[in-house]
Amino acid sequence: MAALTGKTALVTGGSRGIGRAVAERLAQDGARVGVHYNTGADAAKQTIAAIERAGGSAFAVQAELGVDGDAEALWTAFDSHADGLDILINNAGIAELGGVADTTPDAFARLFAVNTTAPFFITQLGLDRLRSGGRIVNVSTSYTLGKPDPQLTTYAMTKAAIDVFTSALAKELGPRGITVNAVNPGAIDTDLNAAWLRSNDEARAATAARSPLARVGVPTDVAGVVAFLVSTDAGWVTGQLLDATGGALL
Repeated sequence: MAALTGKTALVTGGSRGIGRAVAERLAQDGARVGVHYNTGADAAKQTIAAIERAGGSAFAVQAELGVDGDAEALWTAFDSHADGLDILINNAGIAELGGVADTTPDAFARLFAVNTTAPFFITQLGLDRLRSGGRIVNVSTSYTLGKPDPQLTTYAMTKAAIDVFTSALAKELGPRGITVNAVNPGAIDTDLNAAWLRSNDEARAATAARSPLARVGVPTDVAGVVAFLVSTDAGWVTGQLLDATGGALL
């Protein structure tokens, strides 16, 4: 399948986990993919090497998010490899456990800086690069759709802002034929979740039991949803929050 041949994509946080799966899938579908990373240069190289071994094309984009000038630095790095953009995947994010009573101001500010402020201004500065008919997909969380976790309150708040951003931006960019959607995954088996999903059999079984499909999600599950949203088949889908929980919220 080469439905994205001739398209250029950027995946923030594209070197690991969901981001890597998305980058590899978009490349498989024909896109040339910018793989953004912060400090994981080796992981980015591995992702790009995997894409190239499979016959795809990719390049690395380094930028630290959540700091002053992050969006400018990211686009400067991107512009050295490409002269325009068709697909923007705002995937990069961080999480930190803590209830309301024990969340510090610094932790609160850091979560919003990376998860909310960075994608907002990355998108803002990317609009002049994004071609008409393009696609934006924001990776959110199921915690904004279903039952929130008190230990991830601030994290969920950052993603709730992204959900609102998604619907508002869809209206703003509609006249250019650009669709904007969010994917809201549930628990996904990534390195970020390894401590409780891979080493705790009880937690893994409980997580799998929440889904009618009786398993834990994997990054390619989310990548498949993203691939649909950036395809021509999804040209009539915009402003939506897609539940990608394997039915866990039923």
